[in-house]
Amino acid sequence: MITATTATAANASKPLHILARWLLLGEWRAHPVRALVAIAAIALGVALGYAVNLINDAAFNEFSAATRSLSGQSDLQVRGVQAWLDEGLYPQLAQWPGVAVASPVLELNVTVPSQQSALKVLGIDVFRASLIAPDLVGVPAPERPFDTLADDAIFLSAAAQEWLQVKPGEQLTLRNGTGTVALRVAGGLTGARVGQRLGVMDIGAAQWRFDRSIGKLSRIDLKLLPGVNREAFTEKLRQQLPANVQVSESQDQDSRNNNMSRAYRINLNVLALVALFTGAFLVFSTQALSVIRRRSQFALLRVMGLRRSQLLRQVLLEGALLGCLGALSGLALGYGLAAAALHFLGGDLGGGYFHGVQASINFDWPAALVFFALGSGIAVLGSLAPAFEAAKAQPAAALKSGSEESALVRLATPWPALGCLLLGALLTQLPPLFNLPVFGYLAVALLLIGGITLMPRLAALAFSALQRFSLGRRTGIVRTLVLARLANVPGQASIALGGVLSSFSLIVAMAIMVSSFRISVDDWMQQLLSADLYVRSAGNGETGAMRPAEQRLLTTMPGVAHTDFLRTSPLALDPARPPVILIARGIDAADPARSLPIIGPLLPQAAVTAAVAANELPVWISEAMVDLYHYRLGQHLMLPLGGRSYPAVVAGVWRDYARQTGAIQLRLADYQRLSGDNEVSDAALSVQRGVDPATVIAAMRKLPFGTALEFSQPGEIRALTLKIFDRSFAITYLLEIVAIVIGLFGVAATFSAQTLARAREFGMLRHVGVTCRQILFMLALEGSLLTALGMAVGFLLGWVISLILVFIVNPQSFHWTMDLHMPWLGLAIVALLLLVFAGATALLAGLRAVSIDVLQAVREDW
Repeated sequence: MITATTATAANASKPLHILARWLLLGEWRAHPVRALVAIAAIALGVALGYAVNLINDAAFNEFSAATRSLSGQSDLQVRGVQAWLDEGLYPQLAQWPGVAVASPVLELNVTVPSQQSALKVLGIDVFRASLIAPDLVGVPAPERPFDTLADDAIFLSAAAQEWLQVKPGEQLTLRNGTGTVALRVAGGLTGARVGQRLGVMDIGAAQWRFDRSIGKLSRIDLKLLPGVNREAFTEKLRQQLPANVQVSESQDQDSRNNNMSRAYRINLNVLALVALFTGAFLVFSTQALSVIRRRSQFALLRVMGLRRSQLLRQVLLEGALLGCLGALSGLALGYGLAAAALHFLGGDLGGGYFHGVQASINFDWPAALVFFALGSGIAVLGSLAPAFEAAKAQPAAALKSGSEESALVRLATPWPALGCLLLGALLTQLPPLFNLPVFGYLAVALLLIGGITLMPRLAALAFSALQRFSLGRRTGIVRTLVLARLANVPGQASIALGGVLSSFSLIVAMAIMVSSFRISVDDWMQQLLSADLYVRSAGNGETGAMRPAEQRLLTTMPGVAHTDFLRTSPLALDPARPPVILIARGIDAADPARSLPIIGPLLPQAAVTAAVAANELPVWISEAMVDLYHYRLGQHLMLPLGGRSYPAVVAGVWRDYARQTGAIQLRLADYQRLSGDNEVSDAALSVQRGVDPATVIAAMRKLPFGTALEFSQPGEIRALTLKIFDRSFAITYLLEIVAIVIGLFGVAATFSAQTLARAREFGMLRHVGVTCRQILFMLALEGSLLTALGMAVGFLLGWVISLILVFIVNPQSFHWTMDLHMPWLGLAIVALLLLVFAGATALLAGLRAVSIDVLQAVREDW
């Protein structure tokens, strides 16, 4: 009995499979271009998202692995809050109970003449380092085994040798102050990772050759004895060490790397998914039009016994197959894009976080499965509304001609759309989650969904009002027909508007955001670059600096009216975060806005005077310090300087686009007095009236140290900064182009499908005397009006989304603010292109429709 029942069920299901395959293949054969456009939209979204994910993961993992390789097998690292650590702490830690090996390390970013990047040089104790990080020990020539201890020898990784164009046995010139240090390349580093630019030398030789680091260390690596409880040991060590010393574990370094670039990586992934989000509406448009066109076919199948659940599965299957094909194509395309980007552009995508590594691409199966699920899942979501409509339609009503608009009546309900818009507005008021603008992203998605869902009601109101306005006026038969159709079938109009609205609103939002950021950066640079000439002792690294005697020579040069000097140094306030930058420069405490881009109120002058009288340092913090460390105006804190901590008060907040990890500025005189560091790296020169800066530059080049100086004028710095900005946002520009392409594809597919579905309508119009030319003009006008409405609403929606990006997403991601600026010309050009293309697409689609024989076009209805 059971066997017979099973056989009957199998025989009954076989015709259903045949029917499903027949419906699917028949639809795709009839409209292959529409299916291909939907697949291409999903593929582009998946490809961009997967490529960005692969590039980011490859570069980040390689960078983290290269960083971990510098500490070898150490369990803990002891560092100073400032860049340097007194080497007197090393013998104490070497004899500390529970410590098996202590290895001192001097880490320098050495200035390389005629190069844009610095060379990382590690000074190590070769005997201690061989027990913790043997990969850092150089490989000398067999005939010179003691080169690892020589005071003139340096060992370079393969990537560093290739970059610097030197080989073992040759001389390498590096910068120390305004002078040079000549070192002999004694061999290579076999343990360095591919692409890692690294040099290693004896720690004593490094301290002597770069004499500013005599008696100082960067860190001390510790390897604990077996059986020692790391957590308990770390806690006890932290309690007994001075307050200006930090103890960190290897995972702290990973956390520091992650925090440094996390916001940039996540924002790129979200922007890449914009194309996929737009593709979802294109799938919805494709499926909705397909269901409307086959409404009578589905009704006939229902009459013949096909159940609602079977019809629902059929439409969802069609959408899922579109998504699966698009996702698979996107994964392959994304892998190719990632491989090409890593080969030609490197792994930082313009962000500048992962210099000095050579990442390689690997197919990431977990990420591939996630993006495959996203691509296919979002296609299924786009098919849900058409599938439910096809399943719920009453067969008797659906069999009647002209019932297409009733299939979309549910789309005209405004309440779900208004609910999405309201919820999106509420989410904008929530704080960041895990230091990321999660609710901001959700708000953008809800606003897009709400805006697109509201389009049927907006289309009905707009075109009905336009129709009423045209009544009684001599508008012509074609315009009358166009307005009548658009006013009476808003559901079908909204399908055409979905792709236009989503793509154009995202284009507007990203264009406004990028333009606002770019102009704000330009304004910020103009405020900072108030001098006539800028002089640097080194464009890279930290070993190039000007001593007091050299500073006096610059100040007394003929033609120089005033000189401001600047000194920067890192400050590690949190082991899990990248160091903040301490900037010492000439600041007038009575009027700091003359030299700093201050935002918000300042500490009253009376309070600043009282703080100085109480031996407190006035400091000015960047916006990132407010978000990351919760500093506030007027807050009292302890600032580490020169191995001690000094009381300070926050006197103001300034805007900083150069350092998203935080920066603190103080007066140069205070810094030099308390730290004992009298060297500077930068000088801002104001020349006397009527003096050409080129004359001053020529005179400075004749100084004894003139060949070590780099000169820039404000215009050159601004141009270089904006060039770097454009390179950093190249991926954003690419995403805008992709959004435009997807939007244009959507317009083409939608108008083509609607035009072909209206062949009977055009046949009737031709029967009553409307010419082919008038029908084509009607279609072009209809496409232009629909696109114009979509762009108008898309502009409004994009402007609202841009406010979220500018005032919520960017401050919560990168911890800086910007002013709003509108790129009117660029938006007008894009809008004009979309408008022209929409009219042309409708016109081209109409050529095929009017080419059908009149009798054939109306035969099905009469």
